Amino acid sequence: MNSVMKILIVEDEMIIGANISLQLISLGYEVSGIIPRGEEALMHLKENKPDIVLMDINLKGKIDGVETALLMQQEFDVPIIYLTANADEVNFNRAKATHPYAFISKPFKKLDLQRAVELIETRLLTKKNEDKTTTSKNGLPLVISDCIYVRHHEKMVKVAIQEIFYIEAERNYCRIHAKEKEYLLVMTLKGIEEKLPQNHFLRIHRSFMVNLSQIDEVSTDHVVVRRKSIPIGKSQRGELLKRLQTL
Repeated sequence: MNSVMKILIVEDEMIIGANISLQLISLGYEVSGIIPRGEEALMHLKENKPDIVLMDINLKGKIDGVETALLMQQEFDVPIIYLTANADEVNFNRAKATHPYAFISKPFKKLDLQRAVELIETRLLTKKNEDKTTTSKNGLPLVISDCIYVRHHEKMVKVAIQEIFYIEAERNYCRIHAKEKEYLLVMTLKGIEEKLPQNHFLRIHRSFMVNLSQIDEVSTDHVVVRRKSIPIGKSQRGELLKRLQTL
């Protein structure tokens, strides 16, 4: 189950807009549209509901980027990244008053764009799910209700808890074996263990954590999950049997 961030580009220089679109798509994001005028952007927002808006401050037309952002904020809670080329102090202060998530100065590098969007992506996950988020010890959310978000091919994808079979440690990496595909994370098994909901998962071996609801068979020294034989550590066997009895 994947969830890709949708981004609206509001830019009246269509060549610049097209270039930004190509960069975002190459980073794994979806572009909901490239709109040259503020009035059109407001109509687009109602119909498409993007996750982020990239807004040129100096839009041509009846309303500029700052006025467009203000009108958007009256109806939608959508984060704004302003694109600006030599904005004067007055316009900069007007833009700042709308509380944007970021400013990017033109011309900008792909890395500038990538970092700005990734920071917003993280903040959105925190804000949107703070009431139903299981947090790690450092407060960074990973688990959201019945799913987790993992980074895969330069984008964040949503994976349903019920579709995760087991997690296998590979030194400082972990491989999540799920229904649709596998995900390799730069994280120790202990780090993942601290973040995942304990009512669903149990570490049964130094190298394996299993989704309790996905266990098909339990033997003396191993369990079977989707035809995969996974060893049980001696110290974990008692807890495993105790947890299975409560399911």
